[in-house]
Amino acid sequence: MYTEPQPRYREVSAFAQAPSRADFITKVYSHLLGAVLLFIVIEALLFTTGIANQIASILSVGRLGWLVVLGGFMLVGWIATRTAHTATSLGAQYAALGGYVLAEAIIFVPLLWMANASFPGAITAAAVVTAVGFTALTAVVIATRKDFSFLRGILCWGGIIALVFIGISAFTGFNLGNVFVVAMIAFAGAAVLYDTSNVLHHYPEDRYVGASLQLFASVALMFWYILQLFMRKN
Repeated sequence: MYTEPQPRYREVSAFAQAPSRADFITKVYSHLLGAVLLFIVIEALLFTTGIANQIASILSVGRLGWLVVLGGFMLVGWIATRTAHTATSLGAQYAALGGYVLAEAIIFVPLLWMANASFPGAITAAAVVTAVGFTALTAVVIATRKDFSFLRGILCWGGIIALVFIGISAFTGFNLGNVFVVAMIAFAGAAVLYDTSNVLHHYPEDRYVGASLQLFASVALMFWYILQLFMRKN
């Protein structure tokens, strides 16, 4: 669920006195909030119109079918991230962000449908824990002013290992268990630290849309596995 970490940008001081950097950070988090609200609106529309039931049945086509869907989603995520970080047109960047949020909303449907039907309260609890976790990790970066760029290599290799385990599970039916879920929550937390550090220190100030997309991807990944943990607990 997490898009590949981006190459390190040129060094800029997030805590410089220049108002432009503060404006950039404000834009990043306002766009992140907008992406989260758009995700909620899309999910509400899908469930209230009954489209979610159809999507859930289509995506629940067996392990191999789900692997194909996940592969397609990763491709969409790569294209959206690439566009948001390289396109010169602001409209193209917004289209990439909107397309990525839509793709996330669709791929979340089966999990949310199951949680809503069989695990009352799990969605709300997972959302609250995700918000608290994201806020705490963001506060760590701001308070310490530490550059977490060193996490890039860990995230790259961790992502590859996670995909290998997911592929094995899809083909063999092997249950990855709670240990894998907790490990992925920790992975998502590391991604939040890395992305927040990039926002404060490295992102060019004209790439606030791409930065918000990257943060949204990390938040979505964290929510995905925290919700699974609540469902497994119940």
